[in-house]
Amino acid sequence: MRIIMKKISMCFMLFLLSALSSCSNSDSTGPADSEINPFSNGGNERNMLVVISDIHLGADTSYAECNKNRGALEKLLKQIREAPNVKELVIAGDLLDEWFVPATIDTYQGKDQADFVRRIATTNKGVINAINNIIQDSNIFVTYVPGNHDLTITAASVELILPGINQARDAELGLGTYSPANYPKIAIEHGHRYNFFCAPDPISNQVAAPGTILPPGYFFTRIAALHVTQHDPIPGDTLDVVTKNTSGNESQDLLLAYRKLWEWAINYLPIENKFDENMIVTNIDGFVGNYSVNDLLPHQTIAGGLINVNLYDGIQDTWDQRQALNHVAVNIPVLQAIANSAKSSESDLQATTQYFLNTESDKRIVIFGHTHDAKIIASEDHEGQKAIYANTGTWIDSNSVAATTMNFVVVTPQDADTSSQTYVRLYNFENEVVTKMDEDSLRY
Repeated sequence: MRIIMKKISMCFMLFLLSALSSCSNSDSTGPADSEINPFSNGGNERNMLVVISDIHLGADTSYAECNKNRGALEKLLKQIREAPNVKELVIAGDLLDEWFVPATIDTYQGKDQADFVRRIATTNKGVINAINNIIQDSNIFVTYVPGNHDLTITAASVELILPGINQARDAELGLGTYSPANYPKIAIEHGHRYNFFCAPDPISNQVAAPGTILPPGYFFTRIAALHVTQHDPIPGDTLDVVTKNTSGNESQDLLLAYRKLWEWAINYLPIENKFDENMIVTNIDGFVGNYSVNDLLPHQTIAGGLINVNLYDGIQDTWDQRQALNHVAVNIPVLQAIANSAKSSESDLQATTQYFLNTESDKRIVIFGHTHDAKIIASEDHEGQKAIYANTGTWIDSNSVAATTMNFVVVTPQDADTSSQTYVRLYNFENEVVTKMDEDSLRY
């Protein structure tokens, strides 16, 4: 999952992600002479791909994760718009944030998703206008791929605020993998389909919320957002003790592992509310009730006895089915998925496992978002050929997962010359200055 991480933020695939980095008020849109121009290939061809993700635009700036960085993002988008060598801009998930909303707040304010998305567009008018300008110019193709924080936001809702944008979606809501036209060796997706806490879950909670696909990371994020707005509060309650079921039942052992992950989260991101307080307001994706922390935590009546859970009952037993429904190519063992769901390294591993080591895959370059951990990693594929994985990082104001924010990836494809390489470069735009973080290249 891209679990949210951050004692100040999140994307539970990595349990925390935060907010803090300032933007300047410069009116200049192009890079200064002394700056790197990441959008130039040195020629006249329009062939460069720019990939950005995890912007996390929210409807309310009092708790949204991307506020201070929006001005810088607008400036970068203007640079992209004016760049004669950029062919396509890909937004690889978590553009809009339906998850990072304090638990006690009604996300839709009694209305619907369309209204919520319009509020996001109004709150972030400069960024949305900048994207729409690129779309309307028709010089640069703009593609959106869904992430976990915009998991249930429909294609129609995205079209409301970004008319004409290309949406790379699977048939199932909340997922998408994209290979840009004429670049079949490249795969771009958010990366959350491989995460136990963040992948769509169309199996659990169908009685409580018919049709829902919200995974447990959604509820974790609502609690994490409440923690942030309560400003590191003194815990209002303590966890009960749950021990291993003495029956030795494997399903019970897996449910205990799931409980342990929740224990870590609740202790790391305390809230001032009691755990039996029905303060998590839903009214979203089939859910209509209010829920408590206790509804989410596996519990036990007597030490060594049966472990039960209210929401997500049986989730530990349906992971294989969930992976099949979410088109995971290479099965991830359930204990591995649970235990590593808060580790960004698991996403890195799955890029290699699902693509490079998968004999059914011919991809040589894979780009994920989700973890907020910008990086480039080179490896070899199943045929011994060089392969490159890149993570696009994030644009939230303060990133507690990694040292930087305002990240993006640029791919400059090879040409017919046999000595030419496809370059993958990772940048950040902190202080409105382009800095190259890393690069690698290969030829396919």
